Amino acid sequence: MNVAVSDPTSPHGVRLRVCDFLVLVDSGAFDAYSKSELIDGEIVCVNSQFRPHAMAKSNLFVLLANALTANASPLSAIVEVAVKLDDGNLFEPDIVLTAYDGSDRIVPGTAVVLAVEVSDTTLKHDLVRKAGFYAAAGIPEYWVLDVNARTLHQLWSPKPDGYGERREVALGGTIEALTIPGLQIETQNI
Repeated sequence: MNVAVSDPTSPHGVRLRVCDFLVLVDSGAFDAYSKSELIDGEIVCVNSQFRPHAMAKSNLFVLLANALTANASPLSAIVEVAVKLDDGNLFEPDIVLTAYDGSDRIVPGTAVVLAVEVSDTTLKHDLVRKAGFYAAAGIPEYWVLDVNARTLHQLWSPKPDGYGERREVALGGTIEALTIPGLQIETQNI
């Protein structure tokens, strides 16, 4: 399962792999929780999504899906799909854009061109910790929608230690993807 510990008699943590986590998921171990992810080998259960978060996510999804359709893009917008970033990270972003059409139940991180997290209580976690993992996995562009500040954080130019470029855009106008040519949305209704 994991690398052997030099002193197995001392207390130590154990980091799970995605395959280990999936065994637990399939056994129903997390049925009592609204959502769980594997982040750096640790199981993380997140809180329920309340109306402001759910509405912002739903509205952004519709805008992105409609923009992809209008551009005849080969990409699809998918809500809350499991994305394997590496062997120790299985995230469930609020929205992903991908052309992946494989039969696996998990989308490989290499197939994601844009990941979106909607944040009303987890802004720092999304902008720091999760951003680092998305960048290390090579996700070309990452958005964090700050529901409370009505701001979209765009991050791009992934590097192993984080995104090289970022900007904040206030909701209410046009937002253009920086790595997907022609993809833009009007954000008045988010």
